[in-house]
Amino acid sequence: MSQERTVEIEGHIIDSGTMQRCFGAVMDLGGSFDVERFDVGKHEDEESYCRLTVSADDSETLQAILHELHQNGAVLESPSEVDLVAAPADKVVPPDFYSTTNHPTEVLYDGEWIEVERIEMDCALVVDPDGGPDGEPRAYTKVLNAVDEGDLIATDQSGIRVRPPERPRSGGGAFGFMQGGVSSERPSESTIREVAAELREVKRAGGNVMVVAGPAVIHSGAGDALADLVEADYVDALSAGNGFATHDLERSIYGTSLGMNVETLEHPRKGHKHHIWTISEIIRAGGIEAAVEDGVVTEGVMYQCVERDVDVVLAGSIRDDGPLPDTITDAVEAQDAIREQAHEADIVIMLATLLHSVAVGNCLPSTTKTVCVDIDPATVTQLLDRGSAQAVGMVTDIGTFVPKLAEFVLGEGGDATAPAGGGDR
Repeated sequence: MSQERTVEIEGHIIDSGTMQRCFGAVMDLGGSFDVERFDVGKHEDEESYCRLTVSADDSETLQAILHELHQNGAVLESPSEVDLVAAPADKVVPPDFYSTTNHPTEVLYDGEWIEVERIEMDCALVVDPDGGPDGEPRAYTKVLNAVDEGDLIATDQSGIRVRPPERPRSGGGAFGFMQGGVSSERPSESTIREVAAELREVKRAGGNVMVVAGPAVIHSGAGDALADLVEADYVDALSAGNGFATHDLERSIYGTSLGMNVETLEHPRKGHKHHIWTISEIIRAGGIEAAVEDGVVTEGVMYQCVERDVDVVLAGSIRDDGPLPDTITDAVEAQDAIREQAHEADIVIMLATLLHSVAVGNCLPSTTKTVCVDIDPATVTQLLDRGSAQAVGMVTDIGTFVPKLAEFVLGEGGDATAPAGGGDR
């Protein structure tokens, strides 16, 4: 016997391709649909509305279709309130718990839709009936290892509304909805200029800029340009690894990066030992900040981060030498530190590091502007595929990108303008 449910979709659903994705999902999963009502927004500021009945041969297929529609912002007609089940123990969630997307999300509780705080993909959704500042209900995400016994966890997807970001009709510059793509043939200088304009606009508005950097930034000779951006207060948070920090510090102490002079490409005698000697010097000083205060480190990205009080998270890995005393070697602790940085960021610049960039990307809402730069197209593609709705991917040499970005950000002219909005037609 055929199973059916009625769902509603509203917003700028034509321009954003939401209707096309929803119709396609129904057919791809073996169902059918009947559009009962379709109101088209005919002006820039008007939204569209669609109500459709979805049918399938069995309840399992119908649930799979409804799940896919839910991910694209569809809501069941006359939805029931969110279904909550208490966590049976610490770090244990109920069966069929709702796993969050990274899109803005609301839950229907006590007759009202409540915005979910700190939205992040692959988390549990917790509702606290009186956890707000005035005793009102609040909803927020928790990673599984942070779930406490008794937390009220949302199950299934009843009473949950997802709102994927919508594409502005009038473009949006470099950060237009999913229009960045990945190409090494795209005019890179104009794209870098647009990214620089966005950085200037974010800082002008009092926003937060996060940089995720890999060792190649230092090896390629781009460290000075990144240090200039930090010194000029264009970086509020830095997420990196033990390797990036060590190579940057080595350059300050010995003038080399992994034993090589990045200007002359020469390898000084015993240069191969500079890496481990640097770690030893920082340990002897008591950490990076102490090494700066003692004059052991006098330049570079880490030096400027100390001088400008930038929030730095160095997350360790199994392959690290040393590591530096500032490196967080507990993986869960490092995740939590990165998560705090990511939730504060208004724009994230990911520079030539796949693993750290993926870690940060997993914590970002889909609404956060993201720039992914790497010489390897596969790296950029993997990062963009993590679901950001406002992402720019550039396949280029990091040693070219960072200095050019610093030139456009710190140079004269090029006043930034905020991306424009749009409507549905």
